[in-house]
Amino acid sequence: MTADADVNSSPAVPWSDGLVMSKDGMAALVDVLIRRGFTVVGPTVRDDAIILAELRSADELPYGWGVELEAGRYRLRERSDGAAFAHAAGPQSWKPFLHPPRVREWSADRTEDGLVIAADRPTPPRYAFLGVRPCDLRAIAVQDRVLTGGMHRDPGYEGRRSGALLIVVECTEPGATCFCVSMGTGPAAGPGYDLVMTEVADEAGHRFWIRSGSSEGAEILAEVPTRSADPDTRETARAGVATAADRMGRAMPEADLRELMATTLDAPRWDDVAGRCLTCGNCTMVCPTCFCTTTEDVTDLTGDHAERWRLWDSCFDLDFSQLHGGTVRASPRSRYRQWMTHKLGTWYDQFGSSGCVGCGRCIVWCPVGIDITEEAAALHDWTRPGEAEPP
Repeated sequence: MTADADVNSSPAVPWSDGLVMSKDGMAALVDVLIRRGFTVVGPTVRDDAIILAELRSADELPYGWGVELEAGRYRLRERSDGAAFAHAAGPQSWKPFLHPPRVREWSADRTEDGLVIAADRPTPPRYAFLGVRPCDLRAIAVQDRVLTGGMHRDPGYEGRRSGALLIVVECTEPGATCFCVSMGTGPAAGPGYDLVMTEVADEAGHRFWIRSGSSEGAEILAEVPTRSADPDTRETARAGVATAADRMGRAMPEADLRELMATTLDAPRWDDVAGRCLTCGNCTMVCPTCFCTTTEDVTDLTGDHAERWRLWDSCFDLDFSQLHGGTVRASPRSRYRQWMTHKLGTWYDQFGSSGCVGCGRCIVWCPVGIDITEEAAALHDWTRPGEAEPP
């Protein structure tokens, strides 16, 4: 556990007796959600990856599929136990649903009566997110703080988020790039869920230990076939989560990461990572907490119709820091340093927590395999000129 984890960790969530739901119960849960008018989004297999998409039934869940993760590498693998949620974070988080990568803000048309401007304020679907990982549960809370917790609130995000139902699945099999324990975000669920479950698939059968965290979650659970939780299922579920905490594939150095970022701005390691970084922005796109956007105005060939779109932006883009007279961060070194020091350091100054939740997506989906935990460790081990070598 790092110093960051102490700052960023959630209050302990007391274990309750809960209920046990079978695989058939999972099918019934999805049916209940759809009947209640939710757009159910959960993991499913598509294009050789486990992605998040709208589910029409529980049959679309990735039963029997796991993943192999490493820096710059992602592969599906078949499992023998038929588990649906025994896979680590995939290429998507829930961010594209709550904070979409492309949103039209308004459109304008030239008419005989003048310019007519219409704001785009569509009614968002009411989402039920099925299979939210504890790290992503924290990421949603981080984005809540960024986009709705200050003076300038994002009404689009607020509308999508206010109706979202969060069904969390605790992790029992972390990936090789996971480090949620270092960030205090998993593998057990923190607060903020409507339902939380722990999947168990062993010789006693395939089942889910499920508990409610809100009145709406309890109402939905009451419509699903369940049985009282037996001690064996509870203990097996608890043991699976506890074991996962000891099997993290990565870890942040045991240090105050905020202070580490502030005191290593001139470290030569930034030159090393800049020599490998493509400044492609993949890390910001897959990150569940990166929130920056830009605007783009477009018009048709006649000039009679125009639209303004809000798009995701990245601090790796040269134009991101464009001011009158030039780009503030012209070098890959400065742009990578901005991303990492903000994520692990100055995010605290803005929002009171770390911007990293330990999901490891930036490691997996970096085309050259840059590892944020490795970079933090290198900065931690750096000795300034004239200082004694660390013991």
